[in-house]
Amino acid sequence: MSTYRNLGLFLALSALWGSAFVAIKAGLAAFPPVLFAALRYDVAGVVMLGYAALRADRWYPRGRDEWATVATGAVLLIAAYHAFLFVGEQGTTSAAAAVIVSFSPVLTTVFARGLLPEERLSAVGVAGIVLGLVGVVAVAQPDPATLLTRETLPQLLVFAAALSFALGSVVTTYIDAGVEIETMEAWSMLGGAGLMHLLSLGLGESFGAITWSPTALWSLAYLSVGASAAGFLIYFDLLERLGPVEINLVSYVAPLFAAVTGFLFLEEVVDGWTAAGFCCIFVGFVLIKRRALGREIPRLRAAIAGSEE
Repeated sequence: MSTYRNLGLFLALSALWGSAFVAIKAGLAAFPPVLFAALRYDVAGVVMLGYAALRADRWYPRGRDEWATVATGAVLLIAAYHAFLFVGEQGTTSAAAAVIVSFSPVLTTVFARGLLPEERLSAVGVAGIVLGLVGVVAVAQPDPATLLTRETLPQLLVFAAALSFALGSVVTTYIDAGVEIETMEAWSMLGGAGLMHLLSLGLGESFGAITWSPTALWSLAYLSVGASAAGFLIYFDLLERLGPVEINLVSYVAPLFAAVTGFLFLEEVVDGWTAAGFCCIFVGFVLIKRRALGREIPRLRAAIAGSEE
């Protein structure tokens, strides 16, 4: 029974995070992009802080290393990632953005190779990274002669978001302060929201530019309460039950939900290059994590067999 529960939660998380790209795209018609991201984490941060106060042994960071972990999360995992993503998604489809972001677990391996000496990378792993990069290029289709034009800049910004998230994941692991993940996420969300508010002011964005409408309200509520608060609660639960390898697969199921919901609600069409890019990135991830996946598959089969008896 627990296997079916985990599968249901896994699909729910994939749906929440995949459809979040569509909610972002819909909300960008009403909000300035960085202010939109900041408001999302104002709400999500307060909800997560309440959860940390209920569940964590200590709901606030203490000591230099714990605050360094929170600061890294605030700058890279929340502020940089979402500022780049929200600005970039103004010029790309929901599915394409989700596919580029799915390259983040591959980039995590690249950064881990430099910061975490125990993380070794074989020739097959290098091939996986190259294949994943080919997938990103297939989605973005950059023209070297016009690399920073209006046509290619959005995809590059989304790629910068994936870089930020991957680097932040590795640096927080490198610091290894021992702060509980609920506490780290809550304070990182609030700190990241504050940084994005400052960036929003610097960019000249204002609350007066918001066009309040039912679409604006549901997109903000869905991203704050659904994709962020509820999504991370499910993520924490699955991380404990499944481990980091299997939970990373969410990054490869989420684009499928982004494509379907983008088509249903925004009439976005997934082109062949986006589909090909997704396949390349997924195969690249499998090549990099083949040993870990090989260890997990027998365990998963045993769990399924046990649930059927």
